[in-house]
Amino acid sequence: MKVLVVKRDKIGDLLLTTPMLAHLKRSRPGVEVHLLANDYNAWVVEGNADVDRIWVYRRVRTGRRVSLAAAWQTLRLEAALRAERYDWVIVANGDESPRAIGRALRARGARTVAVCADPARYPRLSDPLAPDPGRHEVERLLALLAPLGIAPPERADDPRYVLPERSAAFARAWLAERGLAPGGYVVLGLGARRAKKQPSTAQVLAWSAHFKRAWGLETVFMWTPGRADDPLYPGDDEVAQPVLDARAPHIHPHRGPIWEALGLVWSARTSLFPDSGLMHFAAASPGGVLGFFAETDVSPPPSQWAPRGPRADWLEARRSVAELADSLVYERVARLVHTDHR
Repeated sequence: MKVLVVKRDKIGDLLLTTPMLAHLKRSRPGVEVHLLANDYNAWVVEGNADVDRIWVYRRVRTGRRVSLAAAWQTLRLEAALRAERYDWVIVANGDESPRAIGRALRARGARTVAVCADPARYPRLSDPLAPDPGRHEVERLLALLAPLGIAPPERADDPRYVLPERSAAFARAWLAERGLAPGGYVVLGLGARRAKKQPSTAQVLAWSAHFKRAWGLETVFMWTPGRADDPLYPGDDEVAQPVLDARAPHIHPHRGPIWEALGLVWSARTSLFPDSGLMHFAAASPGGVLGFFAETDVSPPPSQWAPRGPRADWLEARRSVAELADSLVYERVARLVHTDHR
């Protein structure tokens, strides 16, 4: 059996696909699993033993820019995928994704599986599945294997990834420059498209002071670089600035690309993040994570997107993370800090 899994979303979404890939490999010994991802997220499964081949396409449109070279590469890639003659093509999204479905159908596998609300919209889709918004994304992805005759496991694997060596090397050098030791700090991050999911400046300052006073842990403070009005990917420079202005000696700021952030998260005692890709990577890292959710009447709830991992926890605020009591946060972080994770 030869299966192509299509995943065109962001890095955290691809990380949550790894339990499905593991269950597919375990349930069908000898299956050949290929993954189609983009040039932004494909690295997430590099080194993953459950993936036999990774196909990478360049994004044709980035913001308002269109790349003719990427469009030509896409056409050649689609021809190569059709030549593979896949038995199954699976669109690995718990929600309907018209672009991903279109890309999957162009691979022309014998059968194609995808979630969609109206199957009539996709006449060539052989195995449409109804949306199931009540379950976590990991379980929704595992349900995509049902047309292959694969029942979900009693307990899903936790998402996992292999830390890139350049991320580990960066963290070693960065920490050494600041006199920080692995496990001797907490990562406290911003990085959510909705401001209400992020801790306030007062919370960042109070929490980091508590971590130092109670447990002797420094704080690595990180955020998404860039301006809030960036049309491609909004950043948090303006939100982070008041924390930097406080010049707290126990706060070590990091502003950089995600591959650098991953190395620091991997070596942290534990991490705190709003609902974001980095939250999911922290959950899959040795120190675990405390994730934050808020205003879930207009944004995805933890029932669908809570962090998954042996040391993953989360808190939900009704309207804003700023509403959360410090004592509640300290109680949850203490559980993570005092659990052996090495």
